Amino acid sequence: MSQRISRRSSKIITTVALMAATASALALPAHAAPATTYAAPPAHSAAVSPGFLSDVRIATHFDLDAHQMPENIALLPDGTADVTFAAARQVARITPRGTTRVLATLPAPADGGVNTPALHFPLTTGIVHGPDGATYVLYATGTADLTGLWRLRPGHAPKRIAALPADGLPNGLALDRRSKRLYITDSVLGTIWTVPLSGGRPTAWSTAPELASTGFLGANGAKVHNGALWVTNLDKGTLLRIPVRHGNRAGRPQVRATGLAGIDDFAFTGRGNEVLATLNAPNKVVRIQPDGTSTTVLDAGDGLQNPTSVALRGKELYVLSAAYTTATDPNLLRARLHGHHH
Repeated sequence: MSQRISRRSSKIITTVALMAATASALALPAHAAPATTYAAPPAHSAAVSPGFLSDVRIATHFDLDAHQMPENIALLPDGTADVTFAAARQVARITPRGTTRVLATLPAPADGGVNTPALHFPLTTGIVHGPDGATYVLYATGTADLTGLWRLRPGHAPKRIAALPADGLPNGLALDRRSKRLYITDSVLGTIWTVPLSGGRPTAWSTAPELASTGFLGANGAKVHNGALWVTNLDKGTLLRIPVRHGNRAGRPQVRATGLAGIDDFAFTGRGNEVLATLNAPNKVVRIQPDGTSTTVLDAGDGLQNPTSVALRGKELYVLSAAYTTATDPNLLRARLHGHHH
């Protein structure tokens, strides 16, 4: 069994590595090539962002052979983290003490997911908690019967509540608590969809050119913040702000930061428009100031393995790493923010 699993994992890793390498070659300037591995953990945090993070540690190691490649994270008030395991089609819960329990496994597509755009394996991606106690997750399979937005309720089987195009790759998921609407980035179709929390037919909210990929994955992470939807574009290395206009119409995207090769998901620190973002292939977490300048606050020397997403609970920082191309140690890193106020 484990041999078969390992072989599938290695196939997934090879696919992602190839795609990431191709994307880098296509889209990224030479200076933005993935970071080389470090001989020794660099003393970067002190030099780059003095005193910004402390108590940096790997809190949980995941099982690569079981496809536990964590893609996205949603925190509960007590510090429990719900995560999607991209390649396992699973949603799992990680306790504050670091133990992992699988909450749900989404049904496998009949063809095994070989037609999933860009990645060719079925994957669970974005996750958010709703005000109703339900958990909402995205699932991409390359098949019309399963691709879309799913709702998980305790004691119930996972249920798809909104279908999305089989030729797309739903990835980032954000909730606007005021309007009770979800926003979904499609990394392959370069589209942001919106759907009410109750589910139903999605509406294409924005198809602005800034969302398009350049060959691998475009629009990726998503967060609602101060009257706008903020989105990353992995291929273009950009952080975008899209105003939410009257009647829930999308404004024109504003590019707020550039040069962020491999940017995946992100979180606001609670200080205005300051952001912490993961750079997947370069193995970095960067702090992006409101003026668009960025500094590295974590890297491979801290244990990052293709970081996919970040979350904050007060001053507690959570970073997921999927080990898509490092193929060594998918994990959850935790740290504390300093010099921090809300």
